[in-house]
Amino acid sequence: MRIAVFMLGMSFLCMIFVETVDAETLITVQNIDSAITLDGLSEEPVWQDIPSLSFVMQQPHFGIEPSERTEVRLAYDQQYLYVSARLFDSDASRIQSTTMKRDDSDDASDQFGIILDTFNDNENALAFFTTPSGSRTDKAIFGDYLGGGGGSGGANVSWNTFWDVETEVNDEGWFVEMRIPLSSLRFQQNDDTITMGVAAFRWIARKSERIVFPAISQKWGTNSHLKPSKAADAEFRGLKNKKPLYITPYIMAGQGSINELNDTGTAYVRDDDPETEAGLDVKYGLSSNMTLDLTYNTDFAQVEADDQEVNLTRFSLFFPEKRQFFLERSSIFDFRFYGKNRLFHSRRIGIENGINVPIHGGARIVGRLGGWDVGLIDMQTKETGNLLSENFGVFRLRRRAFNDQSFVGAMVTSRIDTEGQHNTAYGFDGSINVFGDDILKFNWAQTFESDADNDPSSLDNSKIRIHWERYNFVGFSYGLNYSRAGKDYNPGIGFEQYNDLTNYIHFARYGWDMDKDSWFYQVHVYEDLWIHIRNEDNSLKTLLARSGGYFSSKSGYSGNLSMTFNRENVRIPIVFSDDARVEPDDYDFYGITGGFSTPTGGLMRLKTSFKGGQFYDGSRASVTLEPSWSVSSHLELGTSYQINHLDFSDRDQDFTSHIGRLRVLAMLNVKLSVSAFSQYNSAADVVINNVRFRYSPREGNDFYLVYDEAFNMDREREIPELPLMKNRTLLLKFNYTFNI
Repeated sequence: MRIAVFMLGMSFLCMIFVETVDAETLITVQNIDSAITLDGLSEEPVWQDIPSLSFVMQQPHFGIEPSERTEVRLAYDQQYLYVSARLFDSDASRIQSTTMKRDDSDDASDQFGIILDTFNDNENALAFFTTPSGSRTDKAIFGDYLGGGGGSGGANVSWNTFWDVETEVNDEGWFVEMRIPLSSLRFQQNDDTITMGVAAFRWIARKSERIVFPAISQKWGTNSHLKPSKAADAEFRGLKNKKPLYITPYIMAGQGSINELNDTGTAYVRDDDPETEAGLDVKYGLSSNMTLDLTYNTDFAQVEADDQEVNLTRFSLFFPEKRQFFLERSSIFDFRFYGKNRLFHSRRIGIENGINVPIHGGARIVGRLGGWDVGLIDMQTKETGNLLSENFGVFRLRRRAFNDQSFVGAMVTSRIDTEGQHNTAYGFDGSINVFGDDILKFNWAQTFESDADNDPSSLDNSKIRIHWERYNFVGFSYGLNYSRAGKDYNPGIGFEQYNDLTNYIHFARYGWDMDKDSWFYQVHVYEDLWIHIRNEDNSLKTLLARSGGYFSSKSGYSGNLSMTFNRENVRIPIVFSDDARVEPDDYDFYGITGGFSTPTGGLMRLKTSFKGGQFYDGSRASVTLEPSWSVSSHLELGTSYQINHLDFSDRDQDFTSHIGRLRVLAMLNVKLSVSAFSQYNSAADVVINNVRFRYSPREGNDFYLVYDEAFNMDREREIPELPLMKNRTLLLKFNYTFNI
C-alpha cells in the first residue's frame, strides 16, 4: 500500500512540470445539404466551395512542397462524413495498385488515408485507408501509436467497421471518395460544437514519398503520420450522432475430423464430427459515445491461424488478438506493464493452450461516460473435455488527467468456473506527459485466487512498474524502467512472461535526420540493458546488454546491426529437443544481430534478419528470409523461411529447426478473395494448411468457406506410430447484418 501511495504522490507532483502545448491547426468541417454521388470523382459543385487541406512532404524531405498535387476536402451531413481526395500524378501510368483485399495496406500500393481522433483524446484514433483499386483498410490506433520502450501503443488492423469508398484512375492521377457513417464513429457530444483530431496522408509507392496534413515530422518513427496527438483539431457544428442497431445472425455447417489415441493407447482412431451451428451478434449505440455488443454462440471460424514460432528464449511466446468481437475500442482495456506483459489479454477468453474453447456468449460495453473511458466485458465459455465452463469478467475505467496527453485508470478482472475456483485481479495505472516527449508511466496490480494466501498487504501477489521515457527517432531519447512481480502474482486473464522477478531496464538512443543531399534518411545509434533479479535471493537470473545502430535511406532501404552480451544463471534445464538442452550453470556469451530490408514500395521486396554468435556453452546461427511479390492487383505471393541451428559440440548435442511459410492471395475484385496459408514447423514436426474463400458483397455480409488441416511429418517419433493426418476441418459460414 505504501508503494501505491508513493505512485499517486508522484502523479500529483507531475502536475507542476506539465508543459503547455501549442495549439494545433484548427479547421472547420463544412456541413452540407447537397447530395453526394459516391463515384470517386467528387465533381459535385459543393466540393468546389470547400478549401483543401494543406499538405507538406514528410519523407524523404520533411517540410517541402509535395512532388505531386494533392487536394483533400472534408464535409458531413447528418448521416455521413465525406472525404474527397484528388491525387494528381504527373506520370499516372506508374501509379502502383497491388491489392484489392480488405485490410491489406501494403506499401507496394499507392495509398490515401485519413485518421480521426473522434474523442480528441490525443491517444486513440480510427484510420481509414484505400488504394487505387478501391480496397479498404481500417485500423484502431491506440497509445498515440508509439510504443517506446514501454511498448504501450500500436494499431490493430483486425478492427473493422461500416464505411464505403470509391476510386477512379485516369490519365490525371487517381481520385477517392470515402463515405463513413456517423453511426460507425463514437464521439463526445457535449454541446453544438464537436472537436475531433484529423490527419491525412498520401503515399506514392514508386517514390517512397509520403505527404501529410498537418505538418508532422518523422521524429517519432515511421508511423509518425498516424500519431493522434499531432492531428489537427477539426470542428463539427450541429453534428448529431446516431444510435446504430446492427443485428448479425450467422449460420455455419461443416465437418471436422481428428485422429485420437484409443482408450488402450495402442492405436489412433479417426473421429468425424459433423457440425451445424447458428449464432447472433448485436451492436447497439447506447448513446453517442457508448456501444453495447452482445454475442450468442460466438464463433471465430474465419480467423486466420497464428504464425508458427520456435521459442529459443526463457519466456513465453505472445500471440496478438485477431477476433473482431474484442477489437472495437480495445485500447480502453489496455493495461500493460513493460513489453508484452499485461493485466488483461482477451486471448485468454475462449483459447486454452492454443485450442479454441466454445463460447456460450457474452456482452461488451465500451465508450465514454462523462470524462471517463469505460469498458466492461462478461463472457461465458462452454464445458469442453476436461475444461469446466468459466465466466470471464473485465471492468475498466480511465480518464484524462493533468493534460491532454495523460491519463490515470483502474481495472478489475475475474475468472471463475462452475466449481467455484476463481482468479481475481485489480490494478491502477497511469501515463503522465511530464513535459515535451517525456512520459512517466506507472502500474500497480494484485491477484487473488483459490487456494492462495491472498494477503492484500503482501508483495508476493503483486506487481509494480514505474517507467520514465522520452521516445523519438531524432535527437536524444531514453528510458528507465523498474518492475517487480511477486511469486504468487498470476493474472488469470492476463499475460505474464515471468513472475517472482525484479526487472531493471534501460535504453538510450540518439538519432539524426540527414541533410537533403544525403543518401541516408535517418540514422540512429542505441544501447539497451535488461536485468532480471530473482526475488527469493536477489540473485541475477538474466542480463542482456545490446548496442548498435539503425539506418533508413531516402529510397526506402533500411537496416540494423547490434552487438549483444548475455549473462545467464540457469537453475532448471532449458530443453530445446530430445537431443539438445542447456544444463544448470552460469553462462556468459556474446552475439550479433541484424537485418536488412529493401524498399517497402517495391513490387518485389525482401526482408532479412539474422542472429549469431555464442549461445550458453555453445553457439547459435539463425537466419530469416522473407521475400514477397505483388504480381498485380489480383495476386500477391509471400513466403518466409527461418532456420535456427544450435551447436553444443562440447556435449555432442545440437538442434536445428526450420519454419517455412507460404502465403498466396488471389483477388477477383474488392468483394471476392481466396487466401492460402501453409506452414511447416520442423520442431513440432507438423505441416499446417489454411485456405479461406471470402465473398463480401457489402460490409457485414460475408460468405466464408474455410479449410484447415494439419499433418504429422515424423510419424515414427512416438509409439504407436502417429497418423499422417492430425486434424482436418471444412466449414461454410454465412452472416448477414441488418441495420435497423
